[in-house]
Amino acid sequence: MSDARQQQLAQWLDTLELKPRGTLQVVSGDASFRRYFRYPHADRWLIAVDAPPPQESLQPFMAIAQRYLDEGLQVPKVHAFDQAQGFMVLDDFGDTLLFARLDDNERANRLYQQALGLLPRVMRATDTEQGALPDYDEPMLRRELDLFKDWLVEHHLQVTLSEAEERVWQDACQVLVSNALEQPQVGVHRDFHSRNIMCVEQAQADTLALIDFQDAVCGPITYDAVSLLRDCYVAWPSAMVTQQREFLQQRLRSEGLLDAGVSEDTFKRWFDLMGIQRHLKAAGIFARLLHRDAKPGYMADVPRTLQYIVDVSQAYPMLSDFSDWVADIQQQVTAQMPTATLHD
Repeated sequence: MSDARQQQLAQWLDTLELKPRGTLQVVSGDASFRRYFRYPHADRWLIAVDAPPPQESLQPFMAIAQRYLDEGLQVPKVHAFDQAQGFMVLDDFGDTLLFARLDDNERANRLYQQALGLLPRVMRATDTEQGALPDYDEPMLRRELDLFKDWLVEHHLQVTLSEAEERVWQDACQVLVSNALEQPQVGVHRDFHSRNIMCVEQAQADTLALIDFQDAVCGPITYDAVSLLRDCYVAWPSAMVTQQREFLQQRLRSEGLLDAGVSEDTFKRWFDLMGIQRHLKAAGIFARLLHRDAKPGYMADVPRTLQYIVDVSQAYPMLSDFSDWVADIQQQVTAQMPTATLHD
């Protein structure tokens, strides 16, 4: 049975030229308040978006979509919208996520290189018709890091940090924030991973299309690359990640987006520490989705996400104590997994 918002959406769609010729079919929700529905119209399918205000706004998505189109990126076209109600109609790119095509290393290597090849165009999109994208500045970085401590450690595990642990945490946060801010600042999709990139069949080949980019910012040059290559939803051999990272570095140099004086060691450090920041944020969000939003499914990805943090931070002496602390948190989270599952 549809809820009140879905009924309002259906009523709005009936006022459009692109009105449904059948019933709305639930596609998915995501890690926000947005919901997506598929419906048939004439000889094609379209996506109806429910982005309820005031929690969501359509304007950033529409502005960034146009900017990405101007850069030659494939994104859903906006066919109709109602800002006041929070409704929108988009192209339907089908159901095939990049994640679903990662069935062997050879194909994954090819598709990842193809995806990384999109990033120079994303990076050049630092503004829209609404003005400059928000800066991924120190306050935003620290708010995101706090999600880990607030939601996973204190709320989910019910752990209060000792003075020594608080020092370890604060020292690590300073390292990660400094690392992000010293990098070249470029356009950042901010959710560039295997479940937000669509594989669209065109002329017997896969074209990669981008979705879920409404939170784009101007931020660190390695952010989107680490989102893709150290995905919270799938892990790859370190040799493959290294190969793809080095490919990207050379591509960015050739595109004039990265100074030739940036060494491989520096770029690797930027990439590694940026990944730690992102995974801390993600683990905190996954816990928040469980406890605040009653969405427990993401908790299954937390142990893998924490393992990334442990493995990478071990390689950096200034984060050795932090690595040990996160390893302990990981053990506690893993022990809690059966409890988390009961909430499903």
